[in-house]
Amino acid sequence: MPKTFRTPEALAKRLLAVRQGAPRITEEELDGFPADNETAYRTQTLVTEKLGPVGGFKTARKKDVEEQIAAPIYSRSIKPSPAEFSRSEIDSIGIELEIGFHIDEALPDPVDPAFEELVRQRVSPVAVIEVCDTRFENLKGASPFQKLADNQVNGGLVVGTPLADWADLDMSSANAKLVFGDETVLDGPAPVPAGDAFKTLLGIVRQLGDHCGGLKPGQYVITGSLNGLPFIERGVPVTASIEGLGELRVNFPL
Repeated sequence: MPKTFRTPEALAKRLLAVRQGAPRITEEELDGFPADNETAYRTQTLVTEKLGPVGGFKTARKKDVEEQIAAPIYSRSIKPSPAEFSRSEIDSIGIELEIGFHIDEALPDPVDPAFEELVRQRVSPVAVIEVCDTRFENLKGASPFQKLADNQVNGGLVVGTPLADWADLDMSSANAKLVFGDETVLDGPAPVPAGDAFKTLLGIVRQLGDHCGGLKPGQYVITGSLNGLPFIERGVPVTASIEGLGELRVNFPL
């Protein structure tokens, strides 16, 4: 029987090993661990101590649910469009087109009476492609806590050019296009997760605190997929756009 995990230290060590080429983690090894957010976040912290610095965070929000999940994205895996990821950087290739935000200046304290307006003044929206990868053998069988411990299966991030003047940009809707090779998988209106990307940003600014170093100028926050999480084969080029935020390209050479 394979050895199972019972501490975040043990799981973090195994996650790091997979990133270095070891076999993916099996369901038998996990055996239901971790079973809560606290342990998952502790695992993130331990992995980040080895792989940092942090260049951003991914988050997700559900309507009418106050708590949001968060996971670090490492600076080493953030690339400007057009981008390429080698096999050693990304193994399985999941693609999520998202609205992100670049942190232009230090963010205000959430208790500031002008918090929301100050955040709006200190960030710029940006089109991003999150490239997802997994350190688990069976991603579909992984629990929400296990995915969270594995940085919510983040593998990399492709970023466009942040938009400085965005007063008239609607954060509650997106007109987007996503093409895998010759296959168009999204072309037109796409629902913004939880209904408003800026509200999702506000939520994680309120919650994150100093987890994995906290939010800092120069980092990115991404707010959830416009297209689900499809996986593609290596060698298939990806092109995407979000109206008002520009175009993106990424390739995964054989």
